Amino acid sequence: MKPINAPLFPQIYEIRVYEDLDDDLAAWFSPLTVQHTPEGATAFTVPVRDQAELHGLLIKIRDLNLTIMAIVNI
Repeated sequence: MKPINAPLFPQIYEIRVYEDLDDDLAAWFSPLTVQHTPEGATAFTVPVRDQAELHGLLIKIRDLNLTIMAIVNI
């Protein structure tokens, strides 16, 4: 059963990490949109269905020992 205030559609998040990931490592996050920023960071844009999916993505980031700079619901 969904909580009463759960969104009916995926929320879009941008997660920015300090590291500039090479293309092979960035592909591990596929099918997310991966962008390399001018300051040398990497930004992922991802639709997230629920908090469990968001936590799964954060676990991937932790497992790669990446430094999170920001998580924004856009």
